[in-house]
Amino acid sequence: MFDTDQLATLAAVVRHGSFEAAARALHVTPSAVSQRIKALEQAAGQVLVRRARPTRATAAGQVLVRLAGQVALLEREARGELGDAGPVTVPLAVNADSLSTWFPAVLAGLPEHVLVEVHRVDQDRTADLLRDGTVMAAVTADSSPVQGCAALPLGSMRYLAVAAPGFAADRLPPGSAPEVWSGARLVAFDRHDTLQDRFLAVLGVDRDVGPPQRHLVPSQDAFLAVVEAGLGWGTVPEVAAQEALAAGRLVDLAPGRWLDVPLHWQRWKVDAAVLAALTERVLEAASAGLRPGREGVRSRR
Repeated sequence: MFDTDQLATLAAVVRHGSFEAAARALHVTPSAVSQRIKALEQAAGQVLVRRARPTRATAAGQVLVRLAGQVALLEREARGELGDAGPVTVPLAVNADSLSTWFPAVLAGLPEHVLVEVHRVDQDRTADLLRDGTVMAAVTADSSPVQGCAALPLGSMRYLAVAAPGFAADRLPPGSAPEVWSGARLVAFDRHDTLQDRFLAVLGVDRDVGPPQRHLVPSQDAFLAVVEAGLGWGTVPEVAAQEALAAGRLVDLAPGRWLDVPLHWQRWKVDAAVLAALTERVLEAASAGLRPGREGVRSRR
C-alpha cells in the first residue's frame, strides 16, 4: 500500500515543478516534501522524480501520479455520498479546434459541483498529459489507449484548405501543380501543427522539398483572421470555415479534397461517476459536431 499523503505530495511536485512550490501548495516545509518523496521512492523501489527544473515524473512516477489523482477523485466522490459534498475538479486536455467548435456543448449545463481545468493542447500531443497524470481525460488523435486508460472513438474532424480570394488568385489558382503549393506561404497554429503538411502530402507534394514558409498563429480566431487577411493559406475545420466561405471571405483551394482527422476520447479507467457522466456528454456532443467514421486522413478526388 502506498501512503496517500506521499502520493499527493508526488503529484504536487510534478504539477508545480519544484519541491519548494509543492511545499507552498501543501502548506508544509520543503524538507517534509523531500522526506515524503524519498519514502515513496523507497516503497516503490524506483526513482519517481527527475530532480531538474521543472521537476518531471519518471515512467514509474507517472504511474503513481495517475494513482494519486485516482485516489483523490474516488475520495471526493465518497465524501459526496457521505453528505460532505464539495467541488470536484476534472483536468482535461482538448485540442484548440475542438474547443472552438463542438466541445463547448460538453460543458454547457455541467452540474454545480463539477469544475473543469481545460488544457489546450494539439490533438497529437494530448495523450502525453494522460501519460504523466496531468489530466484525467483527453480528446486525442491517438487511438491506442494510454496505460490505465480506456479509449473511445468520437468521429472525425474535417479540415478544408482555404485562403483569401486574392491570395488564391495570385498564389494558388485552381489546378495548381504540387510544386506551386510547395512554394505558397501557409499559416500554422504552432510548431507542432502538421495539418498543412499532411494536406500537402495528400496533394502529392514531394516531402523532400523544403517546408514552405509559414506564419505561426496559436489562436483559432486569429488564425482565421490571418488567413482572411491574405497572409497565407491554412487548413480550417469545415464548420469553422462555413460562414467565411459563404460570405466570400475565403475560398476552398481544393474542392473535393479534405483531411478527416479521427479523434478519440481517452479517460482514466477508474469507476468514478463524474468521469462516466462527462464521457456521456462528450460522446453526445461529438456525435452532433463531428463526422462519423474512424478512418485516418483521407481525400476524395
